Amino acid sequence: MKRGMFMLAAILLASCTAVEVEPIPGSITYNGQPRTKLTKSPAGSTFSHTFHDQRGNYWSETYQIQPDRSLKIISRRRAEDFRLNENGRL
Repeated sequence: MKRGMFMLAAILLASCTAVEVEPIPGSITYNGQPRTKLTKSPAGSTFSHTFHDQRGNYWSETYQIQPDRSLKIISRRRAEDFRLNENGRL
């Protein structure tokens, strides 16, 4: 019985895949990667971007610079508890 449960757990874990966060309107990568590359920031470093969508919802995304200098969204959260200043920052 224990072996069967272990095998089932192993199969379930093996079938899990990481879900990528897809860009939404307002994301830096919404229309593809930006034309300019971040050449001075080291690969693996992260930065945040805050914006509001067409419905007035505020979002905060965290990007990671990849080894090829492209950007990857690693997290997004709805920032409903925060107010943005005039520069669009939290």
